[in-house]
Amino acid sequence: MKLKTLREEVWRMNCELPRQGLVTMTSGNVSGRDPASGLVAIKPSGVPYEELTPADLVIVDPEGRVVEGKRKPSVDTISHLVVYRGRADIHGIVHTHSHFATSFALLGEPLPVYLTAHADEFGEAIPVTRFADALPLEDVGNAILETLGDSCIPGVLLRNHGVFTFGPSATAALKAAVMIEDIAHTCHLALLRGRPRQLTSAQAKKFYRRYHELYGQQNTTSTGSRGASR
Repeated sequence: MKLKTLREEVWRMNCELPRQGLVTMTSGNVSGRDPASGLVAIKPSGVPYEELTPADLVIVDPEGRVVEGKRKPSVDTISHLVVYRGRADIHGIVHTHSHFATSFALLGEPLPVYLTAHADEFGEAIPVTRFADALPLEDVGNAILETLGDSCIPGVLLRNHGVFTFGPSATAALKAAVMIEDIAHTCHLALLRGRPRQLTSAQAKKFYRRYHELYGQQNTTSTGSRGASR
């Protein structure tokens, strides 16, 4: 991937954060990693989203040294880099403080699989990490890796803090962040009214398999699409 392409994708995904209602003011950030060079593009610290341009993004190496860019990188850069170093399959990370998902993080609770839409996207509960301290800077990344293990789940709730999502690209990680917040919103409303019933693990896996095997145009055949209704 050319760094210009990476820079533009990460810029677009950062701009999506306020559009999707996932951040306020200058909070949150998106990063992306170039698989070939290992270099990471990330939002600069404290820059308003409406002022952000592709040129403002900071390129850092795996140790956090600035390779390109005139601005200071996000204060969460080290957290992102720890995750990238620990998971070779992750090339995009999103961090938000989105309200409904963060309410579960504040309570130290995972987001259970109540909805079939949750099962479709993720197949299992969104886990919550241990409390991660502000210092050392690596502690957030370490808490995330401890919770992820070798799981393919593309998101975690960082206890008392917010949400981190992951993917093979910044675009995929942004989709996970949007879906987690949407699911958390619906679950929050339902929990105000009563106690919804969780899907069983077997049920969740069936919906996950159906969605990932049948949904979308990549599964279109000559006789028409077999995709799901969404």
